[in-house]
Parts: sequence; structure tokens; C-alpha cells
Amino acid sequence: MINIIERSGELINLIEYQDGSVVSREIIKKDKGTITLFAFDRGQGLSEHTAPFDAVVYVFDGKAKITIAGKEHLLNTGEIILMPANKPHALKAVERFKMLLVMIRA
Repeated sequence: MINIIERSGELINLIEYQDGSVVSREIIKKDKGTITLFAFDRGQGLSEHTAPFDAVVYVFDGKAKITIAGKEHLLNTGEIILMPANKPHALKAVERFKMLLVMIRA
């Protein structure tokens, strides 16, 4: 994990794209929640799944299609969305994109 106080900087520089891959980097892990960075190459994604906790996605680079309970949302750089607990959701990179995932367990 990164010590945010010691390693300040732009989110975009804390994770890199890899061809044909999804890359993740956990920034904070606590009992009450986690913060994780992801970098998705174009066409990559996460298949439909559910989580027992609310999660917030902030896209800080690129464009993503996020499907929540069958409804598609196209998110661009600077946009944010809530993925409610126990609702099926999936993510796909329309173009390369990077996101910050905040999962709240309380």
C-alpha cells in the first residue's frame, strides 16, 4: 500500500496501463472499506458480479461502460457513479480507462 502523505501526486501516475490487461493497485485497506486504483486496456473489463457493499467508481482517465442491474452508463474522465450493494454490475473499457474504486463496508 502507498502512504498517501509520503507519496503525493496525481492518481493517473500511480498506476500504468498494460496491453491486454486489467491492472489493480490497492491504496488503502481498512476494516470499514478499501480504495483501489484500476487501469483497463481497451476492450478489457470485469464480468457481471455482485458485492455485498456499496462502491463508488470515479473515472480519472478515459471512457468506460458500467452496467448496473441491466442499465448501461457511459462514463468519461471526471465522472462518478455509485454501484449499490447486491446489485449486479459489470465494467468494460470503451477506450483505455483508469478508475478509483472506493468500497464502503459500513
